[in-house]
Amino acid sequence: MEPVLISALVVALAEIGDKTQLLAILLATRFRRPVPIIAGILAATVANHLAAATAGYFVSGLLQGSWFRIFVGVSFLAMAAWTLVPDKADEGPKSDSRWGAFVTTLIAFFLVEIGDKTQIATVALAARYHSVFKVALGTTIGMMAADVPAVLLGEAATKVAPVRYVRWGAAAIFALLGLWVLAETFGWIR
Repeated sequence: MEPVLISALVVALAEIGDKTQLLAILLATRFRRPVPIIAGILAATVANHLAAATAGYFVSGLLQGSWFRIFVGVSFLAMAAWTLVPDKADEGPKSDSRWGAFVTTLIAFFLVEIGDKTQIATVALAARYHSVFKVALGTTIGMMAADVPAVLLGEAATKVAPVRYVRWGAAAIFALLGLWVLAETFGWIR
């Protein structure tokens, strides 16, 4: 249960103010059809995070040992720093989509999530917990917890929580995870 809860918490906090959350707001204000947008976000996130968690799982199996654990710990610390960098909204979909809200959201979300901090966090979490499905489930829950309110509330969602403070909270969680992995690796905690 721990991988699901930690993964959900980390990604939910990291997603606040992230470019994919901003994309969700743009799509919500453009299409004004929350159900297909939420379904598109869910489908894209499941596909993307299952692939990322699978990659993290297999990489961890190939690179076991203290050097790999140090790499994972340092990766979490780097994610903490990256989380503090605010994202800006991209232009979003450029023209009226003939594909509709669901397909536009599915494609846009999947592509924008590639290489995003939440995808990289999913890889690191799967490497840490050696679990594809628990981590993918947790990161998907976290993504939906952050993006569904953004879709339902549109631009007003950006004013509900002070993004700066949430970003600092997410950075603190990433830093604590990184320090925890490093402390376990060096035998400082058991």
